[in-house]
Amino acid sequence: MTKIGIIGYGNLGRGVESAIKQNDDMELVAVFTRRDPASLQIQSEGVKVDSVDNVSNYTDMIDVMILCGGSATDLPKQTPEYAKLFNVVDSFDTHANIPTHFANVDKAAKENSHVGLISCGWDPGMFSLMRLYGNAFLPEGTDYTFWGKGVSQGHSDAVRRIKGVKNAKQYTIPVEEALEAVRSGSNPKLSTRQKHTREVFAVLEDGADAASIEKEICEMPNYFADYDTTVHFIDEDEFNKNHSGIPHGGFVIRSGKTGWNLEDTHVVEYSIKLDSNPGFTSSIIVSFARAVDRLSKEGVAGAKTVFDIPPAYLTSMSGEYIREHLL
Repeated sequence: MTKIGIIGYGNLGRGVESAIKQNDDMELVAVFTRRDPASLQIQSEGVKVDSVDNVSNYTDMIDVMILCGGSATDLPKQTPEYAKLFNVVDSFDTHANIPTHFANVDKAAKENSHVGLISCGWDPGMFSLMRLYGNAFLPEGTDYTFWGKGVSQGHSDAVRRIKGVKNAKQYTIPVEEALEAVRSGSNPKLSTRQKHTREVFAVLEDGADAASIEKEICEMPNYFADYDTTVHFIDEDEFNKNHSGIPHGGFVIRSGKTGWNLEDTHVVEYSIKLDSNPGFTSSIIVSFARAVDRLSKEGVAGAKTVFDIPPAYLTSMSGEYIREHLL
């Protein structure tokens, strides 16, 4: 059994709890929160809820700690810190800052003989693997990634952290004309702004300055500054009625050529359509937590990404079974 801890019990934390239930070789030991533990009711019977202040008391009880905080402010601090105490998995998704985050986690994990898997989910994560496969198989080609239409948890979290924002959802929307141009195999050159638009629906605190908040959203680096962004301010009733779900989806496309004179064109596409972004993300994270536990027991240490994990380590199925049924 792989013994799991969860830090943070928002949408992703609840998804991880649910995913653990679907894996017979996983056991949830505890959920840790910054809130009053007595105020937090989880679904798993007999599982302890404790304060993050007490997490160091569990080092001998937990094989892998799954960190479910946000990428904007939580994970850059939490992942290196908790990698000193546990093997960890996070879903850090600020692509531009991944190299720095990896280096910080790598140092902490190696110094304490732990494995720290970062940026695990569907993007970064599964989409990253598809991009790697595409580049390996079609070296003469171009990558294209489209997200949505759907709710980005990281971008929504970044908006919610703005002073004066009570609640918010952010939708990423592919530009249809750009998507069809890529699928045609014409290898168009597309800027970030040409591929996606972003749409924000936000509920403000009483007295909040809508104009300044809209400006802060649209100019936020790494999140909104490079996109055409539309911000809608709505009331709580409309928000709860029309924006309570967390759907998402997307496409990874590699368009490339083979042949002696590059005469043959190939378009390889991987797509997903999700009812629940955190539900799918957490299922991926839990499978990679299994791999992290296996690597740790082999004596591996340091930061890792999805590129470093053998596929067979993700499943509880035996090597014999997957060779017979999946190969």
